[in-house]
Amino acid sequence: MINEALQSLISSWIPDLEFSEEESQFLNITVTPEHLHKLMIDLKTNKETSFDYLFCLSGVDWQPELGVVYHLESTMHRHMLVVKVKTADRENPTIDSVCDIWKTAEFHEREVFDFFGITFNNHPNLKRLFLTEEWEGFPLRKDYEDEINMVIK
Repeated sequence: MINEALQSLISSWIPDLEFSEEESQFLNITVTPEHLHKLMIDLKTNKETSFDYLFCLSGVDWQPELGVVYHLESTMHRHMLVVKVKTADRENPTIDSVCDIWKTAEFHEREVFDFFGITFNNHPNLKRLFLTEEWEGFPLRKDYEDEINMVIK
């Protein structure tokens, strides 16, 4: 399915999505946190889209927003898609988990939680993955400061 056809189909599910192709060949969708989980279920279960493979899930600090970027592929239809979700709440960033849709998201979400501090609703085991429990802060946020381990050029 070409990007225009994907956009037409997906926009009929949730009307307030933002679409772009930016600098990549992939269709990019920006969705609000409230609509993320429904969109992701539809993307996987709809026979015309069948996005059965979540091949990348990354945390991003767009400052002031925090968010997550999901790269999806349909192994049946051979089309790909990028989904972005953002939250302006830096004090308590919360996004719905998609690990009930794609099991591989479980560890990716733990990594994002660890380095960005984004909490994933309904995650079965959300805890630090790389950093110790007593670690303070989230080192991949742009406003993170660590005077002890800071590298000065």
